[in-house]
Amino acid sequence: MKDVITIDGPSGSGKGTIARRLAKKLGYQYLDTGALYRAVAWKAVQDKIDINNKDALNTILGNIKITFEDDRVLVDGKDISSEIRTGEIGELSSQVSAIPLVRTALFNMQRDMCLKGNVVIEGRDTGTTICPESENKFYLDAAVEERARRRFRELNIKDPGITMEQTIEDMKKRDLRDSSRESSPLTKTNDMVYVDSTGMEIDEVVSFIKNNLNLN
Repeated sequence: MKDVITIDGPSGSGKGTIARRLAKKLGYQYLDTGALYRAVAWKAVQDKIDINNKDALNTILGNIKITFEDDRVLVDGKDISSEIRTGEIGELSSQVSAIPLVRTALFNMQRDMCLKGNVVIEGRDTGTTICPESENKFYLDAAVEERARRRFRELNIKDPGITMEQTIEDMKKRDLRDSSRESSPLTKTNDMVYVDSTGMEIDEVVSFIKNNLNLN
């Protein structure tokens, strides 16, 4: 499977920006798996349910309709692209993504999109669980301080009260949760090309990945 490019990595490593630009250069579809979990978290907040309530969570998963239109994310026809990019939803989505029944429910959706081919997919388990047979797998990383700075700039626009210290602490907690969860933990495997983007410009990272693709 050469026409599916997977990019995994921790929070704030730049996966979304890199994957989006790479997909545009290749003429591929971009699939942000994190947006799926954020959408479920957003819906849980809207419906005022406890994510530990399996019955209520199952009801959401059985009825929610998540669609992508260009860079927009829609839930049941409503554009929630901006609403899911808050610190609150980011933290809740990390908790939601650690719940096995949620991962199982969203697995088929992601898998079906990949099987259509010509996709750049990014997340935490795209190269290990969603498309392990991909021949173009990358692990994008950066120093935690660098990742926190990137995330702080993004979150500070929506939440001016957030601090860098809080962002770093939240990121460390999320890293631990993502890498130690029981279901599909964040893992770098030997068949992934490791990319440390610390100090690198976006276009440099995109070019590096593009030059290391096996599409023939």
